[in-house]
Amino acid sequence: QVQFVESGGGLVQPGGSLRLSCTASRSIRSILIVGWYRRAPGKQRELVAGIVDNGNKEYADSVKGRFTISRDNAKKTVYLQMNNLTPEDTAVYFCNGFRPQEQVPWGQGTQVTVSS
Repeated sequence: QVQFVESGGGLVQPGGSLRLSCTASRSIRSILIVGWYRRAPGKQRELVAGIVDNGNKEYADSVKGRFTISRDNAKKTVYLQMNNLTPEDTAVYFCNGFRPQEQVPWGQGTQVTVSS
C-alpha cells in the first residue's frame, strides 16, 4: 500500500508563497486522481485541488487562481504551488488519492501558517 509524505510547509506572511511536496513510497502511476486536502483549526478536512493522471486539474473555488497542482509520476511526487497566501489558508495540508478505492491512511501532513 502506498504511503504519502507531505513536506514544504512553514510560516509565511500574507501575500507570500509556498510550494508543498507530496512524495509517495512507490509508484503513483496506478492512482488516477491525487488530491491535496487541508484541515483548518476547528474545521473538517476539505479538498483543495486534484490532478488526474492525464493532467486535468480541479480546484476549490477558494484557491482558484492562486494555487497550482502538478504531478511528476517519475518522481512519485505531487506538488502544490501556493501563491498570494492569506490567513484563511492556514491549515495542515495532506495529500491522498481522491477516489475511495485509491485512498490510503492519512499521513502527518504539513503545517502551513499564514500570519504577519
